[in-house]
Amino acid sequence: MSAGEPPRDCPLCPRLAAFRAANRVAYPEYFNDPVPSFGAHNARLLIVGLAPGLHGANRTGRPFTGDWAGDLLYATLLKHALARGSYDERADDGLQLVDCAISNAVRCVPPENKPLPAEIRTCRQFLSAKIASLPHLRTILALGKIAHDSVCDALGAKKSAHPFKHGVAYDLTPLTLVSSYHCSRYNTNTGVLTEAMFDAVVKQAKLAAMPQL
Repeated sequence: MSAGEPPRDCPLCPRLAAFRAANRVAYPEYFNDPVPSFGAHNARLLIVGLAPGLHGANRTGRPFTGDWAGDLLYATLLKHALARGSYDERADDGLQLVDCAISNAVRCVPPENKPLPAEIRTCRQFLSAKIASLPHLRTILALGKIAHDSVCDALGAKKSAHPFKHGVAYDLTPLTLVSSYHCSRYNTNTGVLTEAMFDAVVKQAKLAAMPQL
């Protein structure tokens, strides 16, 4: 088990463990375990999402892989040279991240995609460890309020002084926190987040992490 990753079949959140067990019966071909982070150890940019989707990362075993949010995220990363290869909605598509990594605030798929506050707190130890394991990390891009708040808590930053706003950048020396609305189908379908808005915030985060590029 690498740094910042929960064990397979992690028992720490009983409700999530029970949901995984039920999904093993319903979808035996799915990954159905805590989804590990994806990306290189030398990443300067860490992207933090909410949790695996039932038929996305919970199926494939790789963050943001297999659903609409991943379609948008990986296309945008490829556009900004933060990934190379081809994205094909499966963990063995050969896609590689460039100078970035992707993780989630909660590593297990939650019922109705809604983790409980206690589950977010319990899983924060793995987010904190993942952040600490990246020696060259400069910027975190948080996707959605839950990810934003969990990153603030992991870094000891007061949420009242660093409220979630799309496109905001906070100096949490030595790191910069950039936040975005989550790239979910719901947000894009309702116009809360457009592809142009997401493109701009990924570019913003890349510039904060790699100002010389």
